[in-house]
Formats: sequence, C-alpha cells, structure tokens
Amino acid sequence: MTLEEMRSAKQEKGYSMAQLSACSGVPLGTLQKIFNGKTEHPRYKTRQAIERVLGGMEAEDRGRGADGAPGPAAFCCEQPQPDILREPAPAYGARQARQQGEYTIEDYYAWPEDQRIELIDGMIYEMEAPGFVHQRIAAVLLYKISAYIREKGGSCIPLTAPLDVRLDCDNKTMVQPDLVILCDKDRIKRWGVMGAPDFVLEVISKSTRKRDYTKKLQKYADAGVKEYWIVDPEKRILVTYNFINWDIPSIQPLEGTAGVALYGGELKIDLDEIAGLIEDFPE
Repeated sequence: MTLEEMRSAKQEKGYSMAQLSACSGVPLGTLQKIFNGKTEHPRYKTRQAIERVLGGMEAEDRGRGADGAPGPAAFCCEQPQPDILREPAPAYGARQARQQGEYTIEDYYAWPEDQRIELIDGMIYEMEAPGFVHQRIAAVLLYKISAYIREKGGSCIPLTAPLDVRLDCDNKTMVQPDLVILCDKDRIKRWGVMGAPDFVLEVISKSTRKRDYTKKLQKYADAGVKEYWIVDPEKRILVTYNFINWDIPSIQPLEGTAGVALYGGELKIDLDEIAGLIEDFPE
C-alpha cells in the first residue's frame, strides 16, 4: 500500500490511531510519523503489520480461533478509542513488554529503525528529528574542529550523530550525542563507541532541553567525559563544563569566541558565526 492508500483505508474503516496501533502492534508514535509523512520509508515489517489491519482481511476473520469462534483480536478495532499518552511500546519481536527502567541494550537494538531513541539507565527516551538550525550548527562545529585537528596533526577523532555511545559500558545506557571528540581509539567499535568520549557537545532542542541540562549532564560527568558543551539556540547562550578542573559551568552569550579546554583553549570557536546561523534560519 502507498501512504495515500493507507490513509484512505484508515478513514474508510474509521480507525483511530490508537485502534490501529492496538491491532497492528505498531507503536503509536511510529504510526503518527508514517501517516503525517515524517517517515517516508517505513521498514517492510512495519508496513506489513499496518497492511494486515487495513487490507482485505476483516477483523472477525483475523480473530477467529480453530473452532471458528471469534477471538479477542476480532474486536480490537470495533469500538473507537481516544488517543492516549503512554510509555513507549516495546519493539516488534521483543520477548516481553518492559516498564521504564527495565529496558536494555537488546531492547534498544530491537526498536523500530524509524523511531530515534536514547537509552539512559534502563529508560527509553524518544528523540525528534533535529531541525535545520540544529544540524547546521553541528555541521559547522564539526568542520571547525576537524580542520584544527588536521592542521595540528592531532590523533583525536571528531564525530557527529547518529552515533551510538555506550557511555557506562553496561547494558542499560546508550546515548547519541550531537558531537564528540574521541582520543582513545581503543574505544572505537564496529557499532560505535564503548565508554566516554573526551569531549561532548549537545545542541539544545525542545524535546531534549531538560535531559541535556540535567540527566545527561550528570551521566557525562560520572562516566568520565572531560569537557561538555551545551549550545542553546533559543536562549542564545553557550554553557561549558570543564570536568577536569572544576564542575561549575561557564555561561556566555553567543558572542566573540570560546576556547576548547581539551586543547588548552587554542581551538577557538566563533560564537558570532553560530549566532548568525540562528538569525539566518530562525525556527
């Protein structure tokens, strides 16, 4: 089915998103992204699950047991149900539903590919796709940092999201920082990074604001990250933490320059340029 065919079939059958989610097993958030066009190429098994509900088989046929009597699935789509706010649904094929705080790396890898998430201390956090300004800032910073390291003949590696970082080297946390600098190449794995990078930068967005300023700040400090930068486009500020020397943050407007402590302050970032990106492409 094409997207238009799925929309038409959903409307014809009168299903709400919550009903379609309950009948197909596809998480509500994933369905919403597919039907509003945000996810242009859903996974094959996701489409299959939706098409089984919206396709030719009626609910009573799908739900009949061996004796021909209707089973529970026969009624899953009959009565309209309001959309509700709920915790993230388990991924397809997950062995069992888990509660927040119980999720593991196994669940992280089993999660639908069209839904961006982070795993922190066994809790799943959904991540919205980054906006244009967010991506432009990360790209400019990556270019500046990469150019400096190349010029100086450095061995550290700058990387940007999407990048899996198994911050605590356990099975309960996997984060995706916007930008990192990694100097210990032994931490590089085929799938991402095992352990704390030396430098981490996050560009604040509405969906990550509280997490970046609190939970991830503490996680980075505890894991051994040496330096943490927060670029806040909405407040037009840069917040930096140098965990090697002190825990007190430095807060400055996006004006002038800021030096990366990892390189003794010699690597300068032009904050006026960052502010200009925000002004040129306001969200």
